[in-house]
Amino acid sequence: MPTMPKNNNIEQALQERIKELTCLYEVSSIIVNANAELMEDTLKAIAISLKKAFQYPEKTTVFISGYEFLASTGKILGNTLTIHSNINIFNEVKGEIKAYLNTSEFKNESFLNEEQFLLDNVALKVGNFLERLEIQKNETSLKRQMERADRLSILGEITAGIAHELNTPLANILGFAELLKTDLEGNKKALTDLDKIIQNTIFSREVVKKLMFFACEMPQEMQRVNIIPNIKNAINLLDATFRKEQVKYIVKIEDDELWLRADPIQLTQIIFNLLMNAIYFSPKDGLVTIEAQQTKKDVVLKISDQGKGFTPEALEKIFQPFFTTKPTGDGSGLGLSVVHGIVASHKGTITAQNNPNKGAIFTVTLPKT
Repeated sequence: MPTMPKNNNIEQALQERIKELTCLYEVSSIIVNANAELMEDTLKAIAISLKKAFQYPEKTTVFISGYEFLASTGKILGNTLTIHSNINIFNEVKGEIKAYLNTSEFKNESFLNEEQFLLDNVALKVGNFLERLEIQKNETSLKRQMERADRLSILGEITAGIAHELNTPLANILGFAELLKTDLEGNKKALTDLDKIIQNTIFSREVVKKLMFFACEMPQEMQRVNIIPNIKNAINLLDATFRKEQVKYIVKIEDDELWLRADPIQLTQIIFNLLMNAIYFSPKDGLVTIEAQQTKKDVVLKISDQGKGFTPEALEKIFQPFFTTKPTGDGSGLGLSVVHGIVASHKGTITAQNNPNKGAIFTVTLPKT
């Protein structure tokens, strides 16, 4: 006849199952009440709960690790036995949960089969939790983009109206000032003052032009363009500026031709503004890198510098009109907004990011057709 298990063995097994069920309940409660901003604390609490559920909790150490997180219940001492379970996020392994058992006192069979099942179950819950956070993060990001797009659209309409209203009086000021020059010949002081009026009017008209670019009110003449001559022309125009500011540049383009459908003038405006921006923020002897390549559908232009890069706040606002990190008087805050508006009108995208080494990188992607 088979030997009946002793009562204390049954009671011990029952206690282990209760510990495991308690752990699953605790982990579920922790996840339900989790704060995305306190990720490390949440995972630490899960690791502690998991540790308590093992047969020998005082000799067990639990690690939860991944590409963006790490939590543990202590250090690993001496020789250890290990069991682990992968944390999957959107069907990709992004982390794992490991349990270590000090083997100085315990044999290989000291990990129970049920403990591996428990580890797998908790890893599944953690993976689902992290997936949910990722979805929320993406939704928040998309919502911000939509809100920003709405604000830019409204601002674009207002800006277009302002630009149109200013264009006529500025043209009149400039016209009448030019006529007055002939009437004031011989009056040097009056002519000097008149020249200042003309210069400031021309400057104001350029600001209006930028506003119209931002509002996408400038007429486009779309045609098939090879971007490489445009890049070379922009560099040639700025060669003296590069030398004056003691900034170097390097061009990395393997193709002889990179064709796309664009407005040639606006295409040059994109390149020119980004290069001017790169020169301004480059230190002496800094290097500006101009890269261009193509995919099946797009032409990709990258311009990077070795300046200070962006603060998190600047990255959020970099393409907003009138936002600038330059000192007062050095910039209107319209240059990058103009570039953004032109790129958007060409159904392309532009991104700004910090260079992993130092400086900033602007990436412009424009469709070929």
